[in-house]
Amino acid sequence: MGARLGQHFLSDPAILARIADAALVEPGEVVLEIGPGQGTLTRELAARAGRVVAIEADRHLAEALRVQPPAPNVEVVAGDALKVPWPRADVVCGNIPYRITSPLIERALRAPRPRRIVFLVQREVADRLGAAPGSRDYGALSAGVRLVADVERLFSVRAGAFRPPPRVQSALVRITPRAVPLVSDEGEERRVRALIRMAFTRRRAQLQRTLRESASLTPAEAAALLARTGLAPQVRAEQVSAEQFVALARGLPAP
Repeated sequence: MGARLGQHFLSDPAILARIADAALVEPGEVVLEIGPGQGTLTRELAARAGRVVAIEADRHLAEALRVQPPAPNVEVVAGDALKVPWPRADVVCGNIPYRITSPLIERALRAPRPRRIVFLVQREVADRLGAAPGSRDYGALSAGVRLVADVERLFSVRAGAFRPPPRVQSALVRITPRAVPLVSDEGEERRVRALIRMAFTRRRAQLQRTLRESASLTPAEAAALLARTGLAPQVRAEQVSAEQFVALARGLPAP
């Protein structure tokens, strides 16, 4: 059942403890765990947390955890983590299904944001999350996350630590929301994210052309906007930082 839903159960005690240590910094924190599966990570989190709310999509696994809870301070919710309401939590953590990694990260970064997000993800996703502008792995995910958070890649996890072993390598990342986001409010965040998605949909095209065609700017207006942002006329999306995307969005005509 777990494999059908994209779950690979982590069983290495040392790695489970390292993940919980990375997630829990202060005593008594409330943790939202995504995809507890058989409850191996849940037990480690519960030993360090004040309370753990675990959302499990597999109803058979959720029922098993309810019948035999990993710890007294664990509450199990059966449902799709992308659809059910999330409680307020200090920490969002999980060995998450790789097929829905990006939507889960986006959901975890909606306001009100937790203090930190600790996810075990596919190694290539960890590379993209931590990539700098101009690098091979830099893309819409990299820029979008940086609007509101900083990213640390903590350590890699071998495939043999899971049952069944995944076909990809994994890495643990910690995403820490910024005290002061680069965007001023949720409306501006939506506008900047839309610009980022549009730019990376056409990542090989010059950004000046994308601005002209998508925002109805004249060539002179697009060139002037890039110049005010400190960007060359030939710049492409993969060379633009999150801060520069914010500046570009602020210079576009109001929708």
